[in-house]
Formats: sequence, C-alpha cells, structure tokens
Amino acid sequence: MDRSVTSSNGLTIGAPVLIALDWGTSSLRGFLMDSYARILAERSSSHGIQNLPQPGAAGFEAALTGLCGDWLDAHPALPVVAGGMVGSAQGWVEAPYVATPADAMVLANKSTHVIMATGRRVLIAPGVLHDPADGTPDVMRGEEIQIAGAVAENAGWGRNACVAMPGTHSKWVRISDGRITGFTTYMTGELFAVLKTHSLLGRLMPAGVDAKAEDEEEAFAIGLRAAQSAGPGDLPHQLFATRSLGLTKRLPAEALAHYLSGLLIGHELRSGLALLAEMSAGTPLLLIGDPGLCRRYTRGLAAFGITPTAQLGNTAPRGLFQFAAAAGLLPSLSANSSSIKSTP
Repeated sequence: MDRSVTSSNGLTIGAPVLIALDWGTSSLRGFLMDSYARILAERSSSHGIQNLPQPGAAGFEAALTGLCGDWLDAHPALPVVAGGMVGSAQGWVEAPYVATPADAMVLANKSTHVIMATGRRVLIAPGVLHDPADGTPDVMRGEEIQIAGAVAENAGWGRNACVAMPGTHSKWVRISDGRITGFTTYMTGELFAVLKTHSLLGRLMPAGVDAKAEDEEEAFAIGLRAAQSAGPGDLPHQLFATRSLGLTKRLPAEALAHYLSGLLIGHELRSGLALLAEMSAGTPLLLIGDPGLCRRYTRGLAAFGITPTAQLGNTAPRGLFQFAAAAGLLPSLSANSSSIKSTP
C-alpha cells in the first residue's frame, strides 16, 4: 500500500513516486508525482536547452539541480524521467527517433539515459519518426509524450482519435489502438513569426498596439475566408494582401497581424481537416496546446463547421508518468496506461 501524507488543506495525497521533466527549447518544467499520476508539486524555469546556465552536460545538470535539487536530495530513490528537446541532437544526450506506430511502451523500450555526477540516472524519451513509403518524413519530439498523456486519460481516444496540436510547428496526429500511427507538421506559428518580424508584411503592423476586439475578429475572419476560398498556389498572393489591405485602409494597421494569423491558420485547418476526413466517421478531434492559441483554433474550426471534441490542458506530466510506468520504473503499478487512473 502506498504511504500517504496530509497536505495543509487537509486532503490526503500519495507519497511521491516520480520526478518528471518536460524539457523544451526555451523552458524546463519539473513535476513531483504520486502513484495516481497526480502532480504534488511543479516548478518551471527558463533553462530550456538553448538557455542553460553553462554549456554542455554540466549546464544540464546545473539546470536540473537548480530547479529540483531539493526533490532529488529529499527523495534519493525516486526515478527521474525527461521528455522533449532534452533528447534531441542538441540536448543532454540524443535519444534517436522511433518509427510509427509508437506508444509509451515503444518509447520506453527505445529510451536512453544519462548518469549525473551524483550517480542519479535520468531516463530520456525518444522522439517519433513518421516516414511513409509514399510520402516525406516527418518528426516530433515532445508531442509524443503529450499524446501518451491524452490517450491515458480516455480509453476511447486511445482507440481512435485525431489530435491537433497548435504551436510553432503544429502537429495533426492520428491515433489508433493506443498508438501514434501517423502525423503531419505545419510550420504555421514559425511562418507567422517570420513574416511578421522579418518581412515587408510586418512594416505596417505597429508594435505594442492592440486592435479593437471587433477589428481583430473581423480581420481574423477575413483571413479564414481567404484560406477557405483559395485555389492551388493562392497562398503567396493572399499573403501579400496583408500589406495591400493595410495600404488601402481596408483593415486598420493594428488588425493586419490577425488577418495574417487567420490566413495561415485557415490554410492549416483546411489541410488538417482533409486528413481528418480520411479517418473513420465520428473520429474525435482533440486540441492540445496553449489555451489562448487553442481558442483561436476553435474559432477557426467553427468557420469550417467543426467543433472539437475536447480541448486538453498540459498532458505532458501524465505522459511522462506513462513513460516511466512502461519503462518499469514504477514497479508497483501496471505499465498498461489504461489501468492507471488519475484519481484513486
């Protein structure tokens, strides 16, 4: 039986069984978790892999101990797992991609690890490669952990689902029988940032000036409608409209970024929904990502007549828990994700 402690508000919670790290390019998040995959404590820092306290392996150790050193000291027997860009070629150690189809067990079987100077072992999850014979290769690193968490929370989603993950490099992921069977990446967020910051289009967009709510909504809707009506090869022309709509005063300058956002998101949605249409009828569509960005995608989906089945929060901690269980680091628990509940 698990030991338990009582929190300051009188609730009984399980003893810690895992230290989980969601380690990306720009941030590091740590989670202390109990045997029901509940988060007992969490912390974050800006020490992503591109902003370490010092170069090399020593920098990774310094970032980890700076964030979670007291957890490591207080719980010397707890396993430590990490996912995200920490396992990339630029990370602490490279955890090579595994091929689709992939689930938490595949990730665990192909994981790698590092040994800290203190002797503490950190297990690192690999990314996932989708390389269809009739298409181009695609990769993810970090999203596979979020997918593992989402699948663990709902057995139905594990059987069949499509997961849209808005972001710098948005992913549309196909799930079947609990495994990632394929996915497509869209550089929507990065394109938006590059065009706004480093192209002619951004010169009419005033910095630090917010559009009126009605102007923002209208500009976003105009961008969506342009994407919906686009023909083959229309995107470069439609992008230039970001400038011409401003020059002709058809849209206020502060709303031009929202037109650009609607246009790029609209093109992504048009393609992503075509992928969803290839799946079986009634396939759930899930959104995972930043809440504000997911709300924008929900608005975009509404223009296409689609309502997402669910919008999920941060599923990475639960995914890291499933990864640890599949790796046998939580021996008192089943490695079957569907049998590990988030509440007792």
